[in-house]
Amino acid sequence: MSALRRRARARVEGTVQGVGFRPYVHRLAGELGLAGYVLNDAHGVLLEVEGEAGAVDQFLARLGPEAPPLAAIERLLVSEGSPVGDEQFVIRPSPRGERPDAPVTADSATCADCLAELFDPADRRYRYPFINCTNCGPRFTIVRGIPYDRPFTTMAGFRMCAQCLAEYENPRDRRFHAQPNACPECGPSLTLLDPGGAPLHSGDPLRAAAAALRAGRIVAVKGIGGYHLACRADDEAAVARLRARKHREDKPFALMAASLEQARALVMVGKAERALLTGPERPIVLAPRVDRAPVAPSVAPGAPELGVMLPYSPLHHLLLADCGCTLVMTSGNVSDEPIAFADDDAVARLGGIADLLLVHNRPIETRTDDSVLRVLAGGRRSFVRRSRGYVPGSVRLPDPALRPILACGAELKNTFCIAKGARAWVSHHIGDLENYETLRSFTDGIEHFERLFAVDPEVVAHDLHPEYLSTKYALERPGVELIGVQHHHAHLAAALAEHGERGPAVGAIFDGTGYGTDGTVWGGELLVGDLAGFHRAGALRAVRLPGGARAIREPWRVACAWLAAALGSEAELPPSLTGAVPARAWAQVGRLAERGTASPLTTSVGRLFDAVAALCGIRATVNYEGQAAIELEAACDPDERGSYPMELVQEDGLLVIDPRDTVRSVLGDIRAGAAVGAVASRFHTALARATVAACERIASAEQTDLVVLSGGVFQNRRLAEAVTGGLERAGLRVLIPERLPVGDGGISYGQAAVAACRLAISAR
Repeated sequence: MSALRRRARARVEGTVQGVGFRPYVHRLAGELGLAGYVLNDAHGVLLEVEGEAGAVDQFLARLGPEAPPLAAIERLLVSEGSPVGDEQFVIRPSPRGERPDAPVTADSATCADCLAELFDPADRRYRYPFINCTNCGPRFTIVRGIPYDRPFTTMAGFRMCAQCLAEYENPRDRRFHAQPNACPECGPSLTLLDPGGAPLHSGDPLRAAAAALRAGRIVAVKGIGGYHLACRADDEAAVARLRARKHREDKPFALMAASLEQARALVMVGKAERALLTGPERPIVLAPRVDRAPVAPSVAPGAPELGVMLPYSPLHHLLLADCGCTLVMTSGNVSDEPIAFADDDAVARLGGIADLLLVHNRPIETRTDDSVLRVLAGGRRSFVRRSRGYVPGSVRLPDPALRPILACGAELKNTFCIAKGARAWVSHHIGDLENYETLRSFTDGIEHFERLFAVDPEVVAHDLHPEYLSTKYALERPGVELIGVQHHHAHLAAALAEHGERGPAVGAIFDGTGYGTDGTVWGGELLVGDLAGFHRAGALRAVRLPGGARAIREPWRVACAWLAAALGSEAELPPSLTGAVPARAWAQVGRLAERGTASPLTTSVGRLFDAVAALCGIRATVNYEGQAAIELEAACDPDERGSYPMELVQEDGLLVIDPRDTVRSVLGDIRAGAAVGAVASRFHTALARATVAACERIASAEQTDLVVLSGGVFQNRRLAEAVTGGLERAGLRVLIPERLPVGDGGISYGQAAVAACRLAISAR
């Protein structure tokens, strides 16, 4: 054997299955004249190359930088071997019998090559709604197990025809080992159903569905991760009918535009928004609506933004092209139920909403909602919901999990998280754990993730709230160590860990509800902490929440409580609520707040927003969570430069943000006839300035320059940008979640990070 001949072995870990990594390795080895093999196994990709030493050096140097666009290499381990005389490079079958440990790939939008074929009349896949290749198509939503091979996907029931099989077996074809590979001869197909589930023989089901949409009808569309409900976005009658049938009074609907140009007619698209809209993940992007956007008033009543996405599956591309207009594309469910993803369930639950159902026979293994993001000043992205396109991408932990961890998350906007070693996998959006269907989705999802990532949890982290269903699930898991993590500490820890920080940091954690260590309802917290623990340095002044959870649905009750705190017995029904609230009910709620009967204490900033919105006459009651705050932000006058007073006081060892003067000023302006836009803007500015001042003071006392902003209130673009800007001008470093939701969807990752840190400390 020549002394210049070399053999190297490489273990590649990360997102390297289902992204065309093996054919890429095969092509690279062929280009450099190398022999050897590559295979998928339970840990990622394993390969060996043999040949002229210089060529092996080139191969290893190019292996990472030239990897396929959907690949994400986390670790490359290279070792030397002895040449064995291989004469060709081959792709070996995946070995069986090992426990899986390789990341599963997220679903990816249709690539440019497939899109060109989709609309090419000369191509054999012309107008085929399930066209895909190694660089695009469904992944996570169809996988049942790993290694990621066709028998372990929902494509197992479709036997490839000779042409598809030839592509699949040709290392030089971009469909080489593309597990969902199919064509009209051998792959999934569409069917149009009536509301009762009976097939309609209408020629081309897709063209028939598009014609129905153009005519103003509602169509349930089976997509990648579940069903959507679609109608014309510019047809007020159709949108109003969809709202009535779906029992969704005001919450904004998502839109799907055919192209970037069409999206620009709806919302303001900057460089960062464009990157999100056109990226392989294809999320819904929340952006300020443009003047006279061509959408029906009922699409997003009272909202300052529209949620827009571009087509991400070939079916969507065809449907939008055939319709020729922007479509409402909202989750296929009723009210707050999980989206439908199984066909029988879709007929049962959506048949009363949709006029037609456009279905296909490729099963969906895991229901997955669309992801939702917005872009903040400076190009920072902020997740509202992290799901399709991003899940199950892993997030690293600063302290590796010494024992396998399951973190159960929060009650609302639930996700769960599993962790092993340095990686944590945060689940797709589960939803609010308030009904059996969502709870079943939660437990099924945990079982699926444990199976896919070979995690048998020995430690289970959970929220401190004893009535959360996620907490009850944790407490009922047998044979595990339990670690309770306070809700707002989990928010702080999630932001720290995501950015690779351990703290200490000041955390301004503003949300609606979280169980405090003192048994009260927290929601406006100024914490100082790290991954291991925290202490409470400050908070919003606590007020009563008259009627408990009922006050969340009726913001006028919180307005009554804040007026009672600010004015005492003078807290009369304000003119802005006259007619919306009976005087007798106002007086009764005032007495509840005064006596504390059925009125828990809360420091919630979310409820403060509700109170101000009610005082402005914007919203006395709400139909969905956060509605009052969203509409208060929308009402802000962008030209207003004034601010209300908001005092900082030291009480019982806490720095208290005291908005009683603010509330009095709001009421005075409203009584004086001030414009609601000016009042809303002054309130936002007051809260932002008080938050900046409080964080500066605490950071100085604690000798740290790091501040975390998290919690659902920071979905408010105006507040988040004002606080961030103020803190950065003060010379402080600011962290906001960017890879995970700023709201409760990031709680589970924070719980996992805390648990991993505490395990590491106990092991020292």
